Amino acid sequence: MLDLTPLQDTIASLERAIAVGKQMNSTDASIREVVQAGIIQNFEIVYEMCWKFMQRWLRLNQPNDVDHLRTRKDLFRLAAQHQLIQNPQAWFLYGEARNLTSHTYQKEQATKIYYLAPQFLLDAQFLLRKIEGMND
Repeated sequence: MLDLTPLQDTIASLERAIAVGKQMNSTDASIREVVQAGIIQNFEIVYEMCWKFMQRWLRLNQPNDVDHLRTRKDLFRLAAQHQLIQNPQAWFLYGEARNLTSHTYQKEQATKIYYLAPQFLLDAQFLLRKIEGMND
């Protein structure tokens, strides 16, 4: 049985950050920039937690399948086969976005990730619900 507390906590943090971003009425560019940075940072953390929990769940429940994984894309495909996620293609996109945030900071890329975060949150919440439902 997996302790899902870290995953639950990070997803909740991203949810709160996105809620703040939606409610923000500030015209102050520096405040908007700080909120955007917080959402992006939460996105990065949740993404990392999600793929690691996919891998942990699969290792516990499908150990023979995990032995054949070579890439994170393979992990996402396998997670989809076991219905932990709905669309591995979306997770490929999230992985590309995560790589962009960790290797370079460009305002244009940051804005794209900021707008991608709400959809990612829905997919992360789906993953969490699936793992919670099958965590025995």
